[in-house]
Amino acid sequence: MGINYAGDFSETIDNLLQFEAAGLDRVAVPEAYSFDAVSQLGYIAAKSSRLELATGILPMFSRTPTNVAMTAAGLDYISGGRMVLGIGASGPQVIEGFHGVKYDAPLGRAREYADICRMVWRREPLNYDGKYYKLPLTKEDGGTGLGKALKLINHPVRQRIPMALAAIGPKNVALAAEKFEEWQPIFFHPDHVDAAFGESLRAGTAKRDPELGPLQISVTTALLISEDEAALANARVAVSHNVALYVGGMGARGKNFYNDLAVRYGYVDEAKTIQDLYLDGKKVEAAAAVPDDLVRQISLIGTPAEVKDRVQAFSDGGVTMVLASPMAPDHEGNVKQIGLLKEMIA
Repeated sequence: MGINYAGDFSETIDNLLQFEAAGLDRVAVPEAYSFDAVSQLGYIAAKSSRLELATGILPMFSRTPTNVAMTAAGLDYISGGRMVLGIGASGPQVIEGFHGVKYDAPLGRAREYADICRMVWRREPLNYDGKYYKLPLTKEDGGTGLGKALKLINHPVRQRIPMALAAIGPKNVALAAEKFEEWQPIFFHPDHVDAAFGESLRAGTAKRDPELGPLQISVTTALLISEDEAALANARVAVSHNVALYVGGMGARGKNFYNDLAVRYGYVDEAKTIQDLYLDGKKVEAAAAVPDDLVRQISLIGTPAEVKDRVQAFSDGGVTMVLASPMAPDHEGNVKQIGLLKEMIA
């Protein structure tokens, strides 16, 4: 599961330890333009005993590849090998607005990020002549010419820390299948995997290094296992509002990756309606226009039998981990939700 950007962190840690006891396997800490994820993960590492610690995600443009590799190696060291490095492109609103860095070539940068991070963890001298990153930086590339091809001083716990790429665009999905241990899509519809992602996954897998092992797929999804129909209906409404935010509002007309994804799932007219309503300021109406079928397919909300079916559908679609957001009315209920889901998966 992921944790929120804000809140009483001491309370969050106490809660996480209860989730860990209930069977939670991984905690993902986000970083958009919030507190940084790294310091929080370091604290969680000290307090927890077996939780995987994932960045969910670190924007590539806010740190150099070498800095990210050092950070991941450090978190892996203090946690005894529990680090999962999730990276992604974020978007120009955050990268250029908050960081003041040009947002360009996310695909090419992600490829070079993976190469450089693994060179650092293998303690190789950093001689890398990429299109976007050059190590050492030469005079021809704007440097002083004094840079040296250094290698990491410390010996990492692992020579290959698992890397996850958050992606839904065709080229990025192909890159995830080719170069990363894990792929993290959003709004994953298991019944339309092949239509939306199949060509990209096959293209990337054909180039995949066998040493990476099979591609792991982790999907973010809402969780509520209940017999209370009113509670289930409310949870689905919350999901529809989240879908409307992304499909309708995360980008302009003709430049919205989430809207494109809904179209690839087959919701062509619905995607247009949601976007038109949302961009016109009609957010409630946009959420109401989100198809109930889509909400049900991308979430784990329902009776125990219904959720068990969805878990099986996710598994059949290739999912290896669910990043669950429990939607019970209180913390005690959310801990119970994680325990129930753990039992189903086991």
